[in-house]
Amino acid sequence: MKAPALSHHQRFFTATRIPRTNLRSRTATSTSTVRMSLQENAPSIAVVGVTGAVGQEFLSVLSDRGFPYRSIKMLASKRSAGKRLTFEDNEYDVEELTADSFDGVDIALFSAGGSISKKFGPIAVDRGSIVVDNSSAFRMDEDVPLVIPEVNPDAMAHIRLGNGKGALIANPNCSTIICLMAATPLHQRAKNVAVVATSMDVYLLFADCGQVVRMVVSTYQAASGAGAAAMEELELQTREVLEGKQPTCNIFKQQYAFNLFSHNAPVLPNGYNEEEMKLVKETRKIWNDKNVKVTATCIRVPVMRAHAESVNLQFEKPLDEDKAREILKNAPGVVVIDERQSNRFPTPLEVSNKNDVAVGRIRRDVSQDGNYGLDIFVCGDQIRKGAALNAIQIAEMLL
Repeated sequence: MKAPALSHHQRFFTATRIPRTNLRSRTATSTSTVRMSLQENAPSIAVVGVTGAVGQEFLSVLSDRGFPYRSIKMLASKRSAGKRLTFEDNEYDVEELTADSFDGVDIALFSAGGSISKKFGPIAVDRGSIVVDNSSAFRMDEDVPLVIPEVNPDAMAHIRLGNGKGALIANPNCSTIICLMAATPLHQRAKNVAVVATSMDVYLLFADCGQVVRMVVSTYQAASGAGAAAMEELELQTREVLEGKQPTCNIFKQQYAFNLFSHNAPVLPNGYNEEEMKLVKETRKIWNDKNVKVTATCIRVPVMRAHAESVNLQFEKPLDEDKAREILKNAPGVVVIDERQSNRFPTPLEVSNKNDVAVGRIRRDVSQDGNYGLDIFVCGDQIRKGAALNAIQIAEMLL
């Protein structure tokens, strides 16, 4: 479902989508969708990179949320072509990805790496498909919306399904999605909030008051961010180290089990690695704020599939921790786990295979005077909300 069109005098607002079911009850997993699945009048879908970790999660989320489709193509490399996959009690042959794969495809979900997206994304668009791309290929293209549905659904309001026109929509990087799911409600806080309801969804329109002026992020990123092979290698290394063997190091070129190290992305001349600069640049684009100051340090940790992030926020106007906690408790797609007495806060294990991003350790930054700074700790499933779920939510907004 699309965000409602904004009138001229509303253009300074930012829209945040809240599923109606979330207003009735909030659970740790926001799987509140009517099951529709296979329908003759539904869009046709293609999943590119279907045999990978995110590709498999695409299928899981499509099924979990009852996403309507009339047909689905399973696309992958020549190496994977011919494999058989079962999806919703039907068997499908994995097809080799070619230029002709997108004939008759309405929505193409891509997660096969940047080079594949750059080659086949524009081809799919030319064939009339709307491409939701999980790679970094198009994220910083000024003509391609970079979307987190709970944060900036209005960025893709001009894209419509069924008019024969293809389009590209970019999925942000996983660490950016998880961070901004928690940081954005605090950034967008406003005294006056307009509510616009549609038949299926509710959007909150926040006055764009630019509350966050500086954000410092440290990430603790799971193996899943490097793909299924990295997850398998972490499991293998763990067994090898416990058995006293030399660990197999094919993916990261160093021991990963019982270790942590700077993110394996290439290091740039400014000393930041590419992963860190993605968080900087993508935050500015999603928030539509070139002036917000963002810095990041990204670390790879031996966790299987959920990222954790320590986030320090500096505000233009004071925000006390109690108000921040209240805002986060009411934010769509966010669950607060902040129990100081029992020392219970978010963990990667607790959010694995869950839809919501968990936030805790909500406290005033004592290094700043007054209530101008806040520290929070965020955990989210990298494969799910950090990739597949976000892409499916984007596709749902096209329906």
